[in-house]
Amino acid sequence: MARTPAELIPTIPEPARAVARNAVWTWGAATTRLRALPDFLIIGAQKAGTTALFSYLRRHPTILGPWWKEVSFFDRHFARGPHWYRGQFPTRAHRRLVNRRHHAEALAGEASPGYLFHPDAPKRAAALLPRARLIALLRNPIDRALSHYHHEVALGREPLSFEAAIAQEPERMRGELERMRDPTYFSHAWWNFTYLARGDYAPQLDRWLAVFPREQLLVLATDELLAQPASTYARVLEFLGAPPYELDSYPLVFERDYLEMDPATRRRLADVFAASNRRLYELLGRDFGWS
Repeated sequence: MARTPAELIPTIPEPARAVARNAVWTWGAATTRLRALPDFLIIGAQKAGTTALFSYLRRHPTILGPWWKEVSFFDRHFARGPHWYRGQFPTRAHRRLVNRRHHAEALAGEASPGYLFHPDAPKRAAALLPRARLIALLRNPIDRALSHYHHEVALGREPLSFEAAIAQEPERMRGELERMRDPTYFSHAWWNFTYLARGDYAPQLDRWLAVFPREQLLVLATDELLAQPASTYARVLEFLGAPPYELDSYPLVFERDYLEMDPATRRRLADVFAASNRRLYELLGRDFGWS
């Protein structure tokens, strides 16, 4: 099965990627009046399967999206303004063409896993996209933290051991949330090193539910997508209002092998996340059984 641009982009060398990205951004900005805002957002969580889900959705004949999976407007690029954001999406003429070809309404969306965690993303999104459908994928926060850590190691940004990195997280984040009130400020510490904080899901969902109706938010467990990809995919399509569609396969995307966590560290993190997970289960009325 051919891979989508979202999957191919990380394989492109960074200098070429920057040139391509800037060219797409320039063209989008020049044609922004011809484009429509998205119908749905995959808001996170990071390292929870958002790339795989977005890849599956982009294989649907009536679901469209930007060239780059992670537009990151409501967290990283908000200062660029709504005209820049609109320029990331297909033109209205292209959407009409898809409508006629498939006799179904074309939908457009994007997946930026930082949105769930960013403190200002919910109110920014609600102001611009009040009717958007939202999808959140949640992974066991212990496994998510370890995957996140190895991602940073692979990119050469994390020199510490896992245990040292999670111990250093509060110090790295000191003062960053205050500085992030300036939308032009980019916090490398928030983007790269929030291994544990990103796994405290309940307050993150609370922020979104404070500004969006509950019926516009679909929350899935990563384990559901892994174990039952076809039925989970069908559930997502129904939530979005897209016609049913079956894929030939549901491959994993960016799967990595790395050493297991030290058992003592895992037991300690299970205690750290116990109260947070209980609050999440109460909020959603579901017990994911994470440990």
